[in-house]
Amino acid sequence: MFNLKSDKAAMDINKKKFPDLFNRNGLETQIDYYAEQSLKKIKFSMIFKPAAFSALAVILSLFLDISRVPILGNVSIDIAKYLFPTWQPAEFAVEPYQFWWLPLIVYGFFILLAYLSFQKLHKEVARTPATETIDRIITSYTSIVDSISTALPLIGAAILLISIKLGEDVFLGLSVPFEIKALIILAIGKLFEPVLDNMSVEFQNVVTHIHDIKEKYFSRKRFENSDGSLALPNSLEEMESFSKVQEKILLNLVKFKELMGETTMMSKKMLENFNAVDVVVDKISNTNVVDPEAVMQLKSLAESISVAADSLNDERTVTGLKYLDSMVTKK
Repeated sequence: MFNLKSDKAAMDINKKKFPDLFNRNGLETQIDYYAEQSLKKIKFSMIFKPAAFSALAVILSLFLDISRVPILGNVSIDIAKYLFPTWQPAEFAVEPYQFWWLPLIVYGFFILLAYLSFQKLHKEVARTPATETIDRIITSYTSIVDSISTALPLIGAAILLISIKLGEDVFLGLSVPFEIKALIILAIGKLFEPVLDNMSVEFQNVVTHIHDIKEKYFSRKRFENSDGSLALPNSLEEMESFSKVQEKILLNLVKFKELMGETTMMSKKMLENFNAVDVVVDKISNTNVVDPEAVMQLKSLAESISVAADSLNDERTVTGLKYLDSMVTKK
C-alpha cells in the first residue's frame, strides 16, 4: 500500500531538488537529462585520491634499486651507509642495468587504461545505463592491469633461473634488477585496482539514481491514477513484464484467428461434400433398378428349365426321344 502523503511529499522534494527535471515531458527525456547532468559532474580527476597509494609505490621504486638512479644516484648504497655507518660496499666488476624507468612506464600505461575505461563508461552509461555494462567494462580493464602486473614477475623469475647458469654477470647485471622492478610493479598493480573500483562506484551511483527516477515516475503515475481507474505497474520491471504478456497474448490471438480461418474453410468443404452425397443418395433411392414383372417372368422361365432338365433324367422320356430320332432318320 502507498502512503499518499509521503508520496506527494517525496515528489515535492524531488521537484525542488531538480526543478527542470519534472517539467520535461516523458520518462526518457527525464532520464536523458539527469544522466547528462550527472555524467558532467564525474571528472577524471576523481582517480587522484584512490591512486595515491599506487603513486607512492612508484616513488618508492626509485629507492629500491641496485643500480644508479638519475639525480638520486646509487640509492641502495647510500641507504646502506646511512643504516650501517661502518659498512663498506664491496667492489663489483659488474654494473647492473638501470630499470628505474620500468615502473614509471607501466604506471603510465595503467593511467592510460583508467582514462580509456573512464571514456568508455561515460559513453556506455549515457547510452544504456545498466549495472551490467559498468561491471563488464571495469572487469575487462581490471583484468588487463592484473595480467600485466602478474606476468612481469613471472618473466623475471624465468630470466633469473636462466641467468644462474649463465654466470654472475648476467645474474647480477640483468636478472636481479629486473626482478626487483617486476615485483614492485606487481605491488603497484594491486594498489591500482581501487582506482577502477572507485570509478565503478561513481558511475554506479548514476545508474542507481536513474533507476530511482524510473521508480518515482511509476509511483507518481500510480498516485495520479489512484482514483479507481486502471492502475499502472509499480516499477519498470513490472511494466516490461506486462508488455511482454501483452505481446504474447496478441501473438496467440493472431494464431487463433488464422486457425479459425482454416477451420471455416474446412467446414465449408465438408458442407459441400455432405450436400453432394445427399443428392446422390436421393437419386439412388428414387431409381427403379429392378422391374418386379421381369423378375416374375425370369422366375417362371427358371422353373420351366428346371422341369425340363429333370424330365431328361426319366427313362421313358429318353426311350421316346430315341424312337423319335429313329423315325426322323428313316424319313
